[in-house]
Amino acid sequence: MIWTIELAAYLDDAPWPATKEELIDYAIRTGAPTEVVENLNELEESDETYESIEDIWPDYPTDEDFFYEDENDY
Repeated sequence: MIWTIELAAYLDDAPWPATKEELIDYAIRTGAPTEVVENLNELEESDETYESIEDIWPDYPTDEDFFYEDENDY
């Protein structure tokens, strides 16, 4: 399972919290690339509910991961 920011972005508006099946259904209905559906299919079989993309991809980059320089620091 390989996630990229571009692939994960297809799940930004997913109906969180959601089960694996709900996420797959959402990805198919919204026309996400097949890689997204394949990644979701690789999740463990369970009735677990995922609260956000971070539950699926723990290394999902957040705003804190990017360094934004404040213009006033010069």
